[in-house]
Amino acid sequence: MKHLLDFKGYTKEELLQILDLAAEMKESPDAFRDALEGKKLYMLFEKTSTRTYLSFSVGMTELGGTHYSQNWRDSNFAVGDVASETRYVGRNVDAIMVRPKKNQTLQDMAAHTTIPIINGCDDTYHPCQALADVMTVREAFGSHKVNLLYVGANNNTFRSLLEVMGLLGGTVHGFTPIYNEGSVTEAFYDAYRASGTYVEVPSDTEPTELSELIGGMDVVYTDAWVDMEYYNHPDHVEKQKAIVEKMAPYQINAKLLGGSKAKVMHDMPIHVGYEVAKETAERHMDGILNQAENRRHVEKAVLCHLLAPQARKAG
Repeated sequence: MKHLLDFKGYTKEELLQILDLAAEMKESPDAFRDALEGKKLYMLFEKTSTRTYLSFSVGMTELGGTHYSQNWRDSNFAVGDVASETRYVGRNVDAIMVRPKKNQTLQDMAAHTTIPIINGCDDTYHPCQALADVMTVREAFGSHKVNLLYVGANNNTFRSLLEVMGLLGGTVHGFTPIYNEGSVTEAFYDAYRASGTYVEVPSDTEPTELSELIGGMDVVYTDAWVDMEYYNHPDHVEKQKAIVEKMAPYQINAKLLGGSKAKVMHDMPIHVGYEVAKETAERHMDGILNQAENRRHVEKAVLCHLLAPQARKAG
């Protein structure tokens, strides 16, 4: 059974097929309006969401399928056995998209189902976002082989970028002084360092040095400094203050970018005035919104790849 929990088990050729299909779907959405007719998607949210909820809901509708959404706390996943609950859901629908707090939840669900599980973002990986990111890069540069500087937390988005860029041939330069816990070991990063697709930027790099590095980049990518699960959490106020103080000199703004022509990317939600200055965010907003829109197109392609691999344009 093929899932999308991360990119382990996926080949470069498979990813290119998904991205090519996503591009077709973006160009000619009506041509795929019946691609998943009769198929049903269950969406389960343990974490808050805007883009994941909307992109999967609209995407499944555009493909002619049906979707059902439920918050984790309102389901019996919150109080019962994950394995048996997953088995039950699998008797009613054709695929499950889950947005859990922990990667282990996904692993447990995938081990006890006969239908595809799609990772809508957990504490370790965010594969759907990474697919949208590389689709956006290809639209802008005609290739995935770009130099991308990631500035922010070593988090789920960053790890999935390493995976997908590693497969497609781009290079990720990572300046990540903040580390968000996830289910990976140092061996995960060592593999990408060894392949040359990951260049670690030292955490003691000065803002002026980072600005110089940006001069050679095609893309500057940033993300929220504080995990959204804790952004408004009263128990994390002091930790958040420390992170903001540490990262403030590295805000993506006109000064840091200098004269760079690099494309600024952000996976949203944006915390204006923190990881990116308001003027910079607005200047690059069309591209950022296109990046967010591409979530829908790649997710539609993923759904077809898992549920109807023969799906092509109608007629």
